[in-house]
Parts: sequence; C-alpha cells; structure tokens
Amino acid sequence: MWTEQASGSGTRRRRERSPEEELHTAQDGWWQMTLRALRTLLLFSIILGLSLLLWGYVFQGCGPSPCKTSVCQDLLDLYLASGNTSVAPCTDFFSFACGNINRTGSPFQALAEENKRRVRRILETPGSWRLAPGEEKAFEFYNSCMNMSAIEAAGASPFRQVIEELGGWSIFGNWTPLDFNQTLSLLMSQYGHFPFFRAYLKPLPTPPYLPVIQIDQPELDVLLKQKQEPNYAQILREYLSYLNRLVTLLGGDPTKVGNDASYSLFINSQLNQFLRPGEQQQAQGKVFEMVTIDQLQRVAPAIDWLSCLQATFAPMSLSPSYRVAVHDLEYLKNMSQLIEKDLMKHRDFLQSHIIFGLVKTLSPALDSQFQEAHRSLSQKVGELTGRPPMAMELFTTIKDTFISHLHTVPWMDRETRAEAQDRLTQLQVKMGPSEWALKPDPARQEYDDVQLGPSFLQTFLSCVRSRQARVIQGFLQPFSSHRWQVLPWGLKASYSIPDHVMVFPAGLLQPPFFHPGYPRAVNFGAAGSIMARELLHIFDQLLLPGGCPACDTRDLQKALLCLERLYAALPSPKGTSFNVSRTLLEDAADAGALAIALKAYKKRLVLFRGETILPNLDLSPRQLFFRSYAQVMCRDPSTQDPQDIRSPPTLRVHGPLSDSPAFTRHFRCPQGALLNPPSRCQLW
Repeated sequence: MWTEQASGSGTRRRRERSPEEELHTAQDGWWQMTLRALRTLLLFSIILGLSLLLWGYVFQGCGPSPCKTSVCQDLLDLYLASGNTSVAPCTDFFSFACGNINRTGSPFQALAEENKRRVRRILETPGSWRLAPGEEKAFEFYNSCMNMSAIEAAGASPFRQVIEELGGWSIFGNWTPLDFNQTLSLLMSQYGHFPFFRAYLKPLPTPPYLPVIQIDQPELDVLLKQKQEPNYAQILREYLSYLNRLVTLLGGDPTKVGNDASYSLFINSQLNQFLRPGEQQQAQGKVFEMVTIDQLQRVAPAIDWLSCLQATFAPMSLSPSYRVAVHDLEYLKNMSQLIEKDLMKHRDFLQSHIIFGLVKTLSPALDSQFQEAHRSLSQKVGELTGRPPMAMELFTTIKDTFISHLHTVPWMDRETRAEAQDRLTQLQVKMGPSEWALKPDPARQEYDDVQLGPSFLQTFLSCVRSRQARVIQGFLQPFSSHRWQVLPWGLKASYSIPDHVMVFPAGLLQPPFFHPGYPRAVNFGAAGSIMARELLHIFDQLLLPGGCPACDTRDLQKALLCLERLYAALPSPKGTSFNVSRTLLEDAADAGALAIALKAYKKRLVLFRGETILPNLDLSPRQLFFRSYAQVMCRDPSTQDPQDIRSPPTLRVHGPLSDSPAFTRHFRCPQGALLNPPSRCQLW
C-alpha cells in the first residue's frame, strides 16, 4: 500500500509494509544481532584461551621447579632423614623438621666433623703440597700429636717436669714452696692456666671499642654451689674419685691425697659461691667497670696484679695507672680474701688445687687416660645435674634489608635509627679464609718461634706461648693493622668491635647451610638467618637497661616483656629447664633474624625469578624457607647446658615461628594452634 506524506518541499510517497513483512524484518534484525554476539563471544573465547596458554607458559616456566643437582639431592636426603612429616607443623614444627635428629645428629656438629676431616686429609698428605720451612712445622706438629704411641709411652713424665718447674708437689715428697704470685705468673704466662680468674685481651663493648686487658670470672671445672640438689653428695663423691684418679695417673699415692682433694673441693665450692651470673650483671647494668691496676691491687691484694699481668701480656708495658676492664669486682675481692686466709694455713693444699686444675688445661697434650678421666667426670656430673661469593651477595641482601627494616622498629628514635643505619652501612665483612692465611710469608712466620719436641706436651706448650705472643703483638700494632683471624674450618661467625668487621669463616658457608646450587629459600632460611642474627647482636647494647636513653623506653620494655611471655608460654622439652630472662637477648636475635631473613628473601624473589624447590618434599618455596631455618637448630634438646645463654633448640624454632604471621599464613595454621598465638610482638 502506498500513501502520500506532505513535507516542506512537496509531497513524498512511501510504501506501507504489511504485518507479515514487519515480522520478517524484526526476525532478520534479531538474527543479525545474535550472529554479531556469537562472533564477539567466539573472539573473546579465543583471546582468553590464548591468554591462559601464554600465562601458563610464562609462569610455569618462571615458577618453582625442582632442583635435581647432586647437592640438592644430598640436602633432600638430610631433610627427609631428620624430619618427621607425620607431625602437624603448626603444633610442633621442631619435630616436623628435626623429629629424627637422633638419627642424623646436629647439622653444626656434622659440618664441624666434615671440616675437620678436610683439614685432616690435607695434613696427612704433606707430599701433595710444596711446603716452606715454616709450614712444615704445622705438619710436624700434627704428626707429633697423632703419634699416640709416643704420647702414651711418655705417660705422666712430661707433666711431672711441669710440676718440678712449679716447685714440686708435697704428695710427691719434693715440694719447695715458691712465692704464690711467682707460681701464678708462671701458670698464666707459660701454661695458659688461670685458676682463680681469667685475664685476656679484648675490645671494649662500648665506644671507643679499644682493646684492653679484661679480668673475668674463672671457668670452674664443676659447679658446686647448689647444695639443695638431691645428688649434691654424689657429685662430691664423683669429683673426689676423679682427683684420686689423677694422683694415681701422675704416679702418686692416692691414699695420701684425701686432705688435698677435700681442700680442692672446698675452694672450688667457695669460688662458686662468689660467682655472679651474667644475667644478674646485665640486670644491674654493670657488665664491667674500668679500674686501674693500683685500684685493683687495693681491692684484691692477695694477687700481685702488676707482675702477673706484665708477665702474661709482655711485651706490653704496664704500670699501676694502666686501666683494665673488670667484669666482677666483688668476686675478685672475695677471691682475694679466701686466698689470703688460706695462704697462711694451707699453702700445700693450695698448690694441690692449682695442679689439679692444670692437669685439665694440659690434658689434650697428655696420655689419653687423663682425657678419659675428665670425660668420665663430665659425663657423670652431667647425668647427676640433669644436663644431658654467593655468600657475599646473600649477606649484602640481608644487611640492606636490615637497614630498611629499621624504619619499622617502633621503639627506636630517629637519631638512634640513623646511627644504627650508618653502622650497618660502614660495616666491613670478610668471608672464607682470612687474607692473612692466603699470604704465604706472614703465614710461614707464624711458626718461626714454635719449638718442636722432645715431648708432645712441650710442643703443645710452645704453641700456646707462641699463640699468646701473636695475640699480644696483634693488639700492639697500629689500630688500622689489627687482624681479626678466624680459623677457616671454624663455624662461629665473629665481630671485631674496634675494626667494625664481621667475619664468616669458610667452614660455616658449607652444606647444609649454604651452597650456590641450593634453592634460594634454603640459603636465606639457613645461612641468611645466621647472618641476620650476627648483625642484630651488634645492637644488643640497645636492649639492656639504660642502653638507649633516647629511645621510647616504654615501647621497648613492652616489646621485651611481650617476647619474654611468648617464650614462657611455649612448652619446654622434657627434662630441660631454662631462665627466660637469661636467654632474652638471644631470643630477641633469633626472632629478629627470622623476620629480616624472610623479608630479604621476599625482596630477592621480586628482583629475580626462577626459584627452585626440593623435589618430593611437598613444600612451597616459602615453606622451604621456614624448614631450612629450623634445620639450623636441629639437635638433641637433652644435651642443652643449663648455663647456656640460648634457649633450648625447640624454643629457638617455635619462638620465632610463633612470632611470624607469615609462617601461620603459609602453613595455614588454625586459630588456637601452638604456633598461631592470639598476639605477637614487634621488637625487631
């Protein structure tokens, strides 16, 4: 049908559509729209599919892949052997990581033994090395030490010669009393034995960090001050039996030693009563005090301090006005009074006490029966008292992370934070063998004054005196020339306060703690946490009472108390006990080290892709990080020394992990689990 329509320009005709035509037109439009929608959906599906394929290709390639090298396989074998994966990690991560540690042993102990085997292989193949005369002495010393038949044949004769040099012994019937201080000077300077106190050279822990002579408490053979112990009488009997055994080995009559042995027990017990625990010194804010030798002489007059120290630290030039660092002046005062009182009555018994102690000091160079006697005593007393280059890059990452991490420490004021960051920035670090050891001439000269023979004990004593002379000469050199030597096969990192140098020996940077071929999670969790812990110990002084006057003391004490309560709430291993206040500094370093090492690891993952994992362990990279941290602490908790300033190994694992929200997140620990406490602390 056609119709007409008027418009401004005239009349226009148009055809009107029928209802059927209108319907067909609508259907055609709907179908076109449907086709366009389907084409759009198909195109979107193709794009999405390609994106998923691309994502899978990229991220599967950059995600964690199994490390199948031999070093990773060895590490996997260790982890599988030492751990107990049937234990819930959120309840007892120590057992999860170290549950079978009795089967594998402490990783530190295993590494120490392996390092010794390496050194032994070198010393037992001298023909494989081109040796200078000075270096030959090291091999000769080793051969002398290993010549057990000669040492056993000599028996007690070498030590009896030492007794004669000290004026003899009444038990042998040939005692010519020497002046007490003359005897003490000989013991300290010629035999490295300090029966009543220790004297050593060490930098001060506070500015200006200069090396000084330090006078400290003695290392007594047996702790005999806790008479309330149920086995106290048995401990005394074991110690008396040990002293009788020494007299027999030395060729004396054990029936004549009763009074001498009893007196030695008495003086040992008295000295124990005078000792002041280290945590008590810290709590009182008096770790040491500086006094002149003249002042020390007035406080403890039984000792001729100037002559004894001059003989020990020659060629240093000492005078009455020379200042020494005394760690416990009250102990020295009481010790002096005890000696003065007994010098008048029991000079012969005092000589016996000195000789008994000297046997222990020199036992490594004596007949094996002496060593066995002391080992047996230690074991029995222990039972009775209830004691059972990638690396440099890693350290740099840990240190840089710590510097930035200081901004998050809530109790630290701006000035203290800036000073701490400057100290970390200026810190020097040395790894592997010392530079000195790699220079042949100085290394050879080290042995020039060592005299070999005729007995191994005399060789041993010559080495003791040579080493003491080198230590003193090192401190007499200009400040910039100080050498901070660490044995290459050692496992303990060291920090030189005056040089501001941290040393990580080559022996520490070995499997199972570090290897360039390990997954980064392992290196950061194990070696990285060790490095972070050493860095944190630089700032221990800040945590002591009055150590940081400008800091927010309230926040600091709140964080310390929080950490103390966190550890106190954790169950201790059966048969062990510890004092939370004594271990607090070490606990703070452990918890802070885990946080810093984890932050450094995350930072590394952002910068570098391609992380690997250990196959067949069913642990993600971050879970492997925590597993490797715990592996460092794996050892039998029953061997913990009650006097150790560190917490038992179970708490060194559970304490830091329970303070880490990341651990809870990555192991999906439920609320109420032991390692997911309701609140956490932020000290470091």
